[in-house]
Amino acid sequence: MEAGKVTPAPALVRFSGIQKTYDGEQLVVKNLDLDIRKGEFITLLGPSGSGKTTTLMMLAGFEVPTRGEIYLAERPIKNVPPHKRDIGMVFQNYALFPHLTIAENIAFPLSVRNTNKAEAQERVKAALRMIKMETLAQRRPGQLSGGQQQRVALARALVFNPQLVLMDEPLGALDKRLREQMQLEIKQLHETMGITVVYVTHDQSEALTMSDRIAVFNDGIVQQIDRPDALYEHPVNSFVANFVGENNVLAGTVETVEKDYCRVALATGSSVMARAVNVSGAGAGTSLSVRPERVSILMGGNSADGPNRLPATVQNTIYLGDHALALLDVAGNGEFMVKLQPGAHDSLRSGESVFITFRPEDCLALDPV
Repeated sequence: MEAGKVTPAPALVRFSGIQKTYDGEQLVVKNLDLDIRKGEFITLLGPSGSGKTTTLMMLAGFEVPTRGEIYLAERPIKNVPPHKRDIGMVFQNYALFPHLTIAENIAFPLSVRNTNKAEAQERVKAALRMIKMETLAQRRPGQLSGGQQQRVALARALVFNPQLVLMDEPLGALDKRLREQMQLEIKQLHETMGITVVYVTHDQSEALTMSDRIAVFNDGIVQQIDRPDALYEHPVNSFVANFVGENNVLAGTVETVEKDYCRVALATGSSVMARAVNVSGAGAGTSLSVRPERVSILMGGNSADGPNRLPATVQNTIYLGDHALALLDVAGNGEFMVKLQPGAHDSLRSGESVFITFRPEDCLALDPV
C-alpha cells in the first residue's frame, strides 16, 4: 500500500444486479449495484416512488428481489428470513408495543434471541443509559413524547448489537427542532458505536447533515452516489442538482465547447460561460445550474468584469434571519434566487432593474430539464 493512502473499509452489504417489480411489468428498482461499507452511514435519498424504500425493505427481508442477489458480510441473504439477518430496524411510526414497558420493549429483540436473563438486563440498562431514559424504564409508550418514543425505538434496534441498522424515515413524524436534535444524536451514536447505518429519507437537508455518503435515487436508478459535499458541488445531472440543495436553472443552447468549459446562449440573447459537465456538444440544449449563494447582485448599475453578467428584475425579497433571499427574473426564470447577508436586501425594490454576476466555475452545464 502506498504511503498516506487509506484502504477503504470492506463492503458489508452488496446489491448485485437487483431488480424489483410488483406487477411483473414496471420495475421499481432497476439493475441496482451498490456496495455499503462497514461502519459507514449511508443515506438512500429520493422522492416518493424512486425505489429507495423498496431497496431498504429488500435488505431487511420484507421484500424479495425479482432478480439479482443481496450479500451481507459476503453471505447471500435473498432467501434468509428477516429475523435471521442480524439487522436492527427503526421505523417512522416507532412500532413499539403499547402494552409493554419501555424496558420490556427494548428487551424484546433479546427475548426472541433467547439471551439469558442476566445479560439481557445488563444490555437493557446500558441501552437506557445510552438514550438517557433510565428513570422512565417502567413507563409505557403512550406516556412518552414522540422524541422519547423514537429514542426507545432506536435503543431497541441497537440492544442486540446488530452488524447493520436500517432506518426508514425515522424522524418524519417529529417537529423541526426535535428532528434536528435527533439527527445529531443518531449521528453521534453512529460515530461512538461504529455501527453501519442505512438511512432512508426524502429530506435532502437531513441527508446532507447526517451522511458519510448519499445515494440519490430517481425512477428506480441511483443517479449518483457520493459524499454530501461532492453531491452538492459536483452533481452529475440536472436531477441531482435540483434535488440536493437550492438551485437556479437557466435553459440554453450550447454554442461552443472548449476543454472543460462551454459557451451557452440563453433565450434572451445573452450568453454565459459554464463548466461542461453533462452536455452533448455544440447545438445541444442544456440546463445551467447555479447555486443561490454563488450569485452576486450588482447595485446602482455597476458593471463587472468577466463573461457572466446578466440583466435581472427584482421580484421580491424575503428576510430569513441568518440570511435574506432575493427573488429575481433572469433570462426567463422568474424565481431565480440569490442569497444575501441580512440587511443587504433593504435597498432592493420590487420591479427594480439590476445585474447579476457569477463565476464560470460556479455554473454547471447539465442535461436539459
